[in-house]
Amino acid sequence: MSITATKTDAHWNYFLSTEADLIELSRFVEFDKKNYKCFSVEMARLLMTAAAEVDVVCKQLCRAVNPTSRADGINQYREEIVRAFPMIPRFEVLAPRYGLRLKPWVNWRRPNNPPYWWTAYNKTKHHRHTEYHRACLKNVLNAVSGLFVVCLYLYRDKAEQGQLVPSPVILRPSQDRFRGITHGGLELAILYRLGDR
Repeated sequence: MSITATKTDAHWNYFLSTEADLIELSRFVEFDKKNYKCFSVEMARLLMTAAAEVDVVCKQLCRAVNPTSRADGINQYREEIVRAFPMIPRFEVLAPRYGLRLKPWVNWRRPNNPPYWWTAYNKTKHHRHTEYHRACLKNVLNAVSGLFVVCLYLYRDKAEQGQLVPSPVILRPSQDRFRGITHGGLELAILYRLGDR
């Protein structure tokens, strides 16, 4: 017996695993406005997981657009990423199953203004004894959506060609970022529109 392997998209697979954890969470906490302030150990874990991966992916994305990038922090990432992709702050993520529309990067419309979920991540990470309540559903949903967006841009060519598979289960791009469905190898895949308009 032999095994043939090809290179995988490690950050995409990590995002999909995080999304799967989010789906599992939905069995216990309804994704409803009334629960946005709900917090728990599981939500803290998900917030930490998603935001830490956002940090890694943003650093990789900065290097992809600027090979000499030394960006090392959310505000530095913003400078390089928004310069290359000015529509990221307006990128809307849908979770149709739950009737949700999220704009996880909207704070990036202004310099030195990190996403509120990023601030919650840092406060929860460094001051859990007083800031644990920030590991809430609203911040978790936005952090995972934020990870989805930066992963799409990191794998932009594949995303636009419908080769970023498998597709997410619950998160989708808004209509202006959706070009349709294609056969992405062994399964159906989303064709994303990531050019800035």
